[in-house]
Amino acid sequence: MYPTNPPDLVRRRSCLALAGALCLSSRSVLAQTRRLLRISTPAVPDDWHARMWTVFKDQIDKTLPGQFDVQISLNASLFKQGAEPVAMARGNLEMTTISAFDIAKLVSEFSIFTAGYIIRDPAHLMKVFNGPIGEELFKLVSQKMDITVLAPIYYGTRQLNLRDQRKVSTPADLRGVKLRMPGSKEWLFLGEALGATPTPLAFGEVYLGLRTGTIDGQDNPLPTVKSAKFYEVTKQITLTSHLVDVLFIGVSNKLWDSLSAEQKGRLKGAAQAAASYNNDNRMADETELISYFKAQGLAVTTPDLDAFRKTVQATYLQSEYARTWPKGLLERINATH
Repeated sequence: MYPTNPPDLVRRRSCLALAGALCLSSRSVLAQTRRLLRISTPAVPDDWHARMWTVFKDQIDKTLPGQFDVQISLNASLFKQGAEPVAMARGNLEMTTISAFDIAKLVSEFSIFTAGYIIRDPAHLMKVFNGPIGEELFKLVSQKMDITVLAPIYYGTRQLNLRDQRKVSTPADLRGVKLRMPGSKEWLFLGEALGATPTPLAFGEVYLGLRTGTIDGQDNPLPTVKSAKFYEVTKQITLTSHLVDVLFIGVSNKLWDSLSAEQKGRLKGAAQAAASYNNDNRMADETELISYFKAQGLAVTTPDLDAFRKTVQATYLQSEYARTWPKGLLERINATH
């Protein structure tokens, strides 16, 4: 009869136990070395600039395996729209998309990109921000906001979306229309320049506001109108094309400055891949959505764009905002081709 625990068996079990302990220890160390990378966006799940974050995460997991714990929060579930820069400064958030309007609160030079009819089209937008102008302005963002811009993304060309049908030819036709705008003074000024009565409202409250009549309309690119289902509670889209809108993928300097050169390169590459994914899909959508909204029963109209352009530009040039624009910047933007 053999002993219950022969020496060889005891040694084998001890080795297995030791191997298991080492494996658990390695996993624990790996978990501890993974950097938390929290991402907050107000985008709804079906929006391209929500989906692009999955592209970003996949790229990070592929190119920097095991180094980052990427956590994506949609629907402004982590931070309200506009609150992200403060959260990043406090160390409560690592990445987000920031609008020119949010940047302009702290970097006055950016207010030129909150004005209507400055950028001509998506191609012009990318040339401006991926060239010397963008490089100069992004340095100011880093200095004044402690945020490093990794890539510009095309948010879309903003159009008016109205709860009820009405004739809109010139800005005067929008008099009295309660037009939803985000709550910053730059957004509200744009609403005024368009001839409407700007009404601040968080993005997540827009659908209900349109349905109940708290607001008469909202402005967003057409893909957002679809993804947020605003077409269900509106009857008209007016193609003012008043703002070729941009967002910026930004990372907190607190995280950025702690990374190695390789990690920075991979992070920037992932952001650019996400931006390209967003841009390609949004531009494709915009060419198809007019027919879609007509099929949903919405009236799609085009106003007198020259009248809108002249009125809006004149309003801005006479305002305090134009005085903050760096000398010669408008001319440099216009000369970018």
